Amino acid sequence: MTPRWSISLRLTAWFGGIFFVGWLLFGAAMWFSLKTTLTSERRQTLTRRLNRLEDLLLKSQGEAASGRAADLAEFAKATGNGLCEVLLPSGERAYPSPTIAAQDFPWPSPDAVGVERFQLAHWSGQSYWVLGHSFSLGSRSLYLFAAAPESGNQIVLDRFLTGLLASIPVLLVISSAGGYFLSRRALIPVDRITAAARTISITNLSERVPVVRTGDELQRLAETCNAMLERLETAVNRIKQFTADASHDLRGPLSFTRTVAEVALRNPSADVLSRQAFADIVDESARAAVLLENLLTLARADADSGGVVLNPVNLTAVLAEACEMARPIAGERSHTISVALDANRPVSVSGDLPNLRRLFWILLDNAIKYTPSPGQIDVSLTTTPAEATVLVRDNGIGIPAAALPQVFDRFFRADPSRSQVEGSGLGLSIAQWIADTHRARLSVSSVEHAGTVFRVVFQRAGFSGEAL
Repeated sequence: MTPRWSISLRLTAWFGGIFFVGWLLFGAAMWFSLKTTLTSERRQTLTRRLNRLEDLLLKSQGEAASGRAADLAEFAKATGNGLCEVLLPSGERAYPSPTIAAQDFPWPSPDAVGVERFQLAHWSGQSYWVLGHSFSLGSRSLYLFAAAPESGNQIVLDRFLTGLLASIPVLLVISSAGGYFLSRRALIPVDRITAAARTISITNLSERVPVVRTGDELQRLAETCNAMLERLETAVNRIKQFTADASHDLRGPLSFTRTVAEVALRNPSADVLSRQAFADIVDESARAAVLLENLLTLARADADSGGVVLNPVNLTAVLAEACEMARPIAGERSHTISVALDANRPVSVSGDLPNLRRLFWILLDNAIKYTPSPGQIDVSLTTTPAEATVLVRDNGIGIPAAALPQVFDRFFRADPSRSQVEGSGLGLSIAQWIADTHRARLSVSSVEHAGTVFRVVFQRAGFSGEAL
C-alpha cells in the first residue's frame, strides 16, 4: 500500500519544491546577467585600450620607425599584459610586436574582422577576450587588436555560483520550515473540524462542528458539515420516533393475539392441529413481545428518555441474583455455571438495579445460547481500590475475529453458526447501552471454537462495604 502524506507535508514539499525551482531560475538569471555585465565591461575596457592606441598612432605617425616601436612597447607595458598588436590587411605586423607575448598570441586574421570583432580565443591554457577593428592612418589601412584574459571574470562567476549552490540547503530548510509552519496554521481549523466530527455519533447528533467566520473555504466546509449533521439528525430522529411508535402500538395487538391463542388452547374441544397452531402463535407472540420490548428500550436509549437514576448498588448481590436466574435455563442445556464471588464482601457501584440485572442476564443468556452442551460458564468479580471487573467466560463456539468489532451493533449476528441460534441481535446492543449509562467499559475477546469472554469494568462508588 502506497504511504499517504498528510496535507501539511504535501504542501511543505510543494512549497519547498517551487521555492527551489524559483531559486534556481533566479540564480541562473543572475549568473547570466553577471556574466553579460562582466563581458560587456571587458569589451569596454578593450575598446578604450584600442582608442588610446589609435591616439598613440596618430601622435607618433611623424616619428621614426624606432620611435613608434618604443612608444608602442611603452603603451603595451602600461596596459599590464602587453597584449596588443597592429596588423596590415595582409596579416603582417605593421610595427614590431610590443612584447614577446603579443608576438606569440594567435591573433585573428584581419580579413575576418570587418569593421569590428569581439571574440574569445584560447592560448596557453587560458581564455582571452580579443577585440579588433579597422583603422586608417593617413593612406594606410591598419587593424588594431587588443586582448585581455578571461580568468578574472571566471573567478567572479565561480565564486557567485559557489555561493549560490551553498545557499540552496539553507534556503531549502528555511523554505520547508516556513511552508510547514504556514500549512499547519492554515489547517488548524481543519483539525478542529476533524476532532469535533470524530466526537459526533448517533447518540449526540445535536452537536455541531465549530464555525470560524473567516469567509473562506474552511468556513463553508464547516457550515456544510453542520448542514449535513442537521439533515442526519432529522432523519435519525424520525427513524427513532417511528421505531418507538411502532413498537408501542404493536404491543396491544400482539398481547391480544397471544391472549386469544392462550384462551383457545384451554378449549378441550380443539383438535390436535389447532392446538399446535395456537401453541406456535403463543410462542411466536412471546418472542415478538421480547423483540418489541428490546426495540422500545433502544428507542428510549436513543431519545435519552430512559430516566435512569444511579444509586449505590451492591454489585455482588446483583451478579449473584442474575446467576441464580440463569441456572435453571443453563441446567436444561446441561451447562454448569461456576461463580467466583465473595458474598460477604459487598462491592458498591453507582447504578440502576433493574438495568444492571438485565446487563448480566444478557451476558449469561448469550453464553448459554452459544455454548454447545455440555458447557462451562464461569462468572467472576474482581476488585481494585478504584474498579470492579465482572468476567463472563464460556467455552462455546466463539466469535470470528472479523466480527468482533460489530458484536455490539444492532441486529448484527455473526455467520454462520451464531445465526442458527434464536435471538434478535439486540441484546448486546442493550448491554452496551446499559454499560454506557453506568460509565462502565464493556468489551469482548473471543477465539473461534474455544470460547468468549465478556468483560465489564465499573468505577467503584464510595467504599466497598456499602450495602444494597
